[in-house]
Amino acid sequence: MEKLENQPSRLAGKVALITGGNSGIGLATAKLFAKEGAKVVITGRREDALENAVKEIGHDAKYVLADAAQIGAAKTSVDAVVSLYGTIDILFLNAGVAFFSPISDIDEDHFDMHFNINVKNPFFTVKEALPYLNEGSVIVSNTSIVHQKGFDGSGVYSATKGALRSLTRVLASELKSKKIRTVSVAPGPIETPIYSKMGMPEEAVQEMGAGFASQVPLGRFGSDDEVAKSVLFLVSDDASFINGVELAVDGGLSQV
Repeated sequence: MEKLENQPSRLAGKVALITGGNSGIGLATAKLFAKEGAKVVITGRREDALENAVKEIGHDAKYVLADAAQIGAAKTSVDAVVSLYGTIDILFLNAGVAFFSPISDIDEDHFDMHFNINVKNPFFTVKEALPYLNEGSVIVSNTSIVHQKGFDGSGVYSATKGALRSLTRVLASELKSKKIRTVSVAPGPIETPIYSKMGMPEEAVQEMGAGFASQVPLGRFGSDDEVAKSVLFLVSDDASFINGVELAVDGGLSQV
């Protein structure tokens, strides 16, 4: 029986740029892409975390120090990849933030931070990358099922993810001449570091997490690796006729 490791790599020779790739879903995806033969470049705003991440990823992965909250990060990230490899085959728009708050407590800074990181950065990263995307390239946006349901306190966050989902649809048509596929992956409750960055007391985060898990038909949180495997499928030739869609990786939460 042939060993699995003797099977051809699904992303051999592909150049992949992953924003926000030093932790969580981004890191898990970077590791999987590298294992499948891709030349991986990740971005992030903390150099120590990026250095640790590329060591963990291995396979000569590279990093770019770029803060997704700053508009210049888009050009910085793309220019760095192009200087290394000259081209891009996979663009995973993964960097994002999530802070939950009722609309009565939201101020302009809260609003602008979410839209700058979750919408403006991916939008302009795509724009900067377009001249270097090969025919047949794939753009994946990390959205969320929050925009499909009405979770309390998620007004701004949901709006950003809904915007990113809409961009996927538009790009599927706009980029058809280059045969570039654009898709979204929409995680549900996932065991990821983003929950610890919400600015909420630990007890509140635990309570919210338990509430989410109890609503999932599979009765548990998903893992970063489960999302990463879905992203790998979407960028591989196995998904060659899948375009413009959003794939929910949520244990069925968005369907009930």
